[in-house]
Amino acid sequence: MKTILSLCCALLIIAPVLFADEDAEGCKDSPMVTRMPGSTLKGCDHKEFDQATFGMPADAEGNTKEKVVEGEVYTYDYGTRDDMSELQVYRNMQTALKRAGFKIDYENSPQQLTAHKGNVWYGLDNRGSYYDQTVVIEKAMEQEVTASDLIDELNKSGHVAVYGINFDSGKATIQPDSEAVLQQIVVLMQQNAALKLRVEGHTDNVGAAAANQTLSQKRAQSVVAWLTAQGVAAARLTAAGFGATKPVTDNSTEDGRAKNRRVELVKQ
Repeated sequence: MKTILSLCCALLIIAPVLFADEDAEGCKDSPMVTRMPGSTLKGCDHKEFDQATFGMPADAEGNTKEKVVEGEVYTYDYGTRDDMSELQVYRNMQTALKRAGFKIDYENSPQQLTAHKGNVWYGLDNRGSYYDQTVVIEKAMEQEVTASDLIDELNKSGHVAVYGINFDSGKATIQPDSEAVLQQIVVLMQQNAALKLRVEGHTDNVGAAAANQTLSQKRAQSVVAWLTAQGVAAARLTAAGFGATKPVTDNSTEDGRAKNRRVELVKQ
């Protein structure tokens, strides 16, 4: 939500907003892209994590393309006033997005429009008597990890992939949003006094193999250092980096590469 609010002043609608009395209960305009004057907000929805599909230009063979974006999803459904044309809605939104610095990725005037700015994606589905706006703040799913989940998987298979331990790009610096997941590893070690772990770093296959190997080793060492700073005995932990040599899935897609970039805990 903070990302949307930070953009609210940048994206200006062309005409002043006229609020209708028939808006759906509990629904408010997006602070980023407001309504066309005289429109009625018929419905809205918000999902902390979901996906939305946006239209994209066709490929060289004329095949229709789409982009699926995952993250925080907001949808807004509007009914228009009788004298409003499809083209009027389309041009208004198109101009407002461009003024705000959005890149227009796809145009199918006057029905569909896709644009993005940074990790914020916008889609317009315009049908004359109504139009829908979809806003997605693109982000990865934050894994909800508990110590109980970790020990269950370690006892079952001897290792567990832990997602949600995030590092600065190309570095071994642990980002602050990783602390909740790391703290569950501390709890795991506290609750299982005899447990010893090898902390493994893994990367995708982007970049030189030697650099990936070094980076994965340093990231594993950073995790060990964080855990020992929280009171876990150093003798119970070792660090190892494997670069891109042990992928869990295909590296040909971004989703696959994201799964391969991971920290694993291995029971010793």
